[in-house]
Amino acid sequence: MNTLEWVIWSVMLGGLLTIGSMAVVDVALSRSVAAWRSLLFMAVSGSGAVLLSGLPEFLFSDLAALLILKASLGPLSGAMVLSYLGQWLGVAAKDRLLHHTIVWGSLSLVLATLAIAVLATFFGATQGTEILLLAASVHALAVLLATFTAARAAQLGDTMARSMVLGCLFMAGSTAGLYAHQLGPQDDNPARSMATAFSTVAFFLVMLSLVLHRKRQMRQVERLAGLSQGADPATGLPRGSVLLSKVDDAFWRSARLDTRCSVICLHLRNLYALGEEAGHGVDQQILASMAARIRRAVGFRSVIGLYHPRCFVVVLSTLKPSQVEDTLGTRLRTLMSQPLEVFGRDGLLHIFSPQWSVGMVTVVAADAIPVHVIDEAEQQALASEREPAGAPVRPNWQPTSH
Repeated sequence: MNTLEWVIWSVMLGGLLTIGSMAVVDVALSRSVAAWRSLLFMAVSGSGAVLLSGLPEFLFSDLAALLILKASLGPLSGAMVLSYLGQWLGVAAKDRLLHHTIVWGSLSLVLATLAIAVLATFFGATQGTEILLLAASVHALAVLLATFTAARAAQLGDTMARSMVLGCLFMAGSTAGLYAHQLGPQDDNPARSMATAFSTVAFFLVMLSLVLHRKRQMRQVERLAGLSQGADPATGLPRGSVLLSKVDDAFWRSARLDTRCSVICLHLRNLYALGEEAGHGVDQQILASMAARIRRAVGFRSVIGLYHPRCFVVVLSTLKPSQVEDTLGTRLRTLMSQPLEVFGRDGLLHIFSPQWSVGMVTVVAADAIPVHVIDEAEQQALASEREPAGAPVRPNWQPTSH
């Protein structure tokens, strides 16, 4: 190995170590099974690529007896690619052809890897070239199966699978170049070595980037799936039956303490006013900001929820009615009335001026039904909204007591 080739393979090793450090950071931050899978894949496949480059033997001449690892890590990494690809795509259960390709293909590749390791152990000293050629053939089969799987998933509608096809093509270039380097080192030239090193680093970079991107997608899906569990996706506030359950718990605590409970409904009447101008998704920004303002005003001990998209509910079980009217009312009026800056679909900054109205009902918690109290507070807010007044509507903080 001349100096130029040594530099090329060293640069490849540096790139793999850098990408591997990204996998380590992902494990440290998320500590998920998927992150550990990515790190394991980087360790096995990266080690196989480095061994096939011949760099360890160039640095340490006494490591020439590593034929078993050279021959087995490549096919094993191919089996891992196919298996992990099925989990990453998540479509194997929906398509019978993909399911059989991934399950039986991975199993066959693992069995072939074991067979190659046994052959390298007993016949490596005399048949090393033939064993490496067999390993290259198995690894090439793994590349074909992975490419077919990604292409099939892209055909079924997974847009990210198209980028995975590109990663598989880089994998093909890496596999061909590395095994050609091992089987015919006398035919090496700097251009082929550079192309192989580039394909290897690009393959791992594409794979890890797509894995991290899919993880972000899954987190977003899980956040949106919170709707079915009673959480609003924009604000994270409870809604529906979850909100009613939390309100019921607050009433129960107040009943145990023999105190009154105040329910406030804040109705944001112009939530969708910027829809035509800034885009119909801007209301999510507004809801998130208004929820943060309400939480800032009432603190973290009070129940806050979203009764429906334009109606926030606040339940106060620890404050006296006089404190609600004076201290809390002032904070809410100040925070809720301030203009809000939002970014529209056009990328420009828009100013949203909240127009809101408030209804409040104070009850003896032991004798009240939460949903009825919320409905009455909302009706008060709507009645206040219908009164002729400027914007924002100035709330009436005189509570209705029961």
